[in-house]
Amino acid sequence: MALARTPSLAERLFSESERVDAGRRRDPTPSLAARFAAKEAVMKALGVGLGHFALRDIEVMRSPSGAPSLRLHGAAAAEAAEQGVAGWRLSLSHTPRLAQAVAVAL
Repeated sequence: MALARTPSLAERLFSESERVDAGRRRDPTPSLAARFAAKEAVMKALGVGLGHFALRDIEVMRSPSGAPSLRLHGAAAAEAAEQGVAGWRLSLSHTPRLAQAVAVAL
């Protein structure tokens, strides 16, 4: 697993709040994998590829009900604003072996 081989990877990819939230689980890996999938889905929704901006510029948040939401920062926020994105809908799903996400730009 990449996180086990490269401990600094989580800090490069995820905000502190994302790491703390995932860390509340016995195994944080599936939660982090779903968040990574969400970050990639956001980039695809914006029509850009990996490397266009930092993955940490996309932050996956959870409401008290557990519903996922997005907060964009820096270059990701600028790209979304330039494209006229007014909001997002996000769906996450994961098992111990698979993670997926759908991000819809409004």
